[in-house]
Amino acid sequence: MKLKSKVEPISIADVQNSPDHRRLPIDKVGIKDIRHPVRVRDRSQGEQHTIATFNMYVELPHNFKGTHMSRFVEILNKHEPEISVESFKDMLHELSERLEANTGHIEMSFPYFINKSAPISGVKSLLDYQVAFIGEIKDGRHVMTIKVVVPVTSLCPCSKEISRYGAHNQRSHVTVAVRTNTFVWVEDLIDLVEKQASSELYGLLKRPDEKYVTEHAYDNPKFVEDMVRDVAAVLNDDDRIDAYTVESENFESIHNHSAYAMISRDKSEPA
Repeated sequence: MKLKSKVEPISIADVQNSPDHRRLPIDKVGIKDIRHPVRVRDRSQGEQHTIATFNMYVELPHNFKGTHMSRFVEILNKHEPEISVESFKDMLHELSERLEANTGHIEMSFPYFINKSAPISGVKSLLDYQVAFIGEIKDGRHVMTIKVVVPVTSLCPCSKEISRYGAHNQRSHVTVAVRTNTFVWVEDLIDLVEKQASSELYGLLKRPDEKYVTEHAYDNPKFVEDMVRDVAAVLNDDDRIDAYTVESENFESIHNHSAYAMISRDKSEPA
């Protein structure tokens, strides 16, 4: 009878844990652009499945040479496929604990789809929005931010005023990033922005819809400055929102540059 040879444990050097003598802490170190399937809460359907791109970082003290990159992926896979706002917070705490860091940072960016009805015909079509959950934990306290990029139409008030007929318009991206004190649907933020635009966008329009959208935009001209002010005014009145940043970029149709405006406010600070 042949005896199995005993496997001796192999000692493998842990280079990441070796000391570093340059005395330079690193603010963020980790992994970027790792894609992972997730489920996100949906106001009309309950939830939707999508693919998110994750960036995950921690702070690295000056005395450590490197961080343990594999642990980031382990944490991500551990929570699959139930990643939500709630589990997102758990991931932040676990990131900080497992990597022994005072500060942890996770960004989860994904396309979010809404089935919209055209304004006259009612024909339905999907429209995609770019959404991100951004979380940071520092000394055990976490901060969560929801960011949504909403494509809309803006029509130039000046062009309408000075022209005998017509007015130039453009597609605009309004980006809203908010810190909240309670749960807020992604759709609530999208609705809020679209109501302030010259017109919202649709994936599919019939001719009566196109007529309506064109005339609706003409009746609601907005400068880029109007857009951010109108959105900010609504956010100021929303008690669920503690802090926000509103940006609008108009991709100009008569210039080879964009127009841009931004308002940022923390409601806990004096106005």
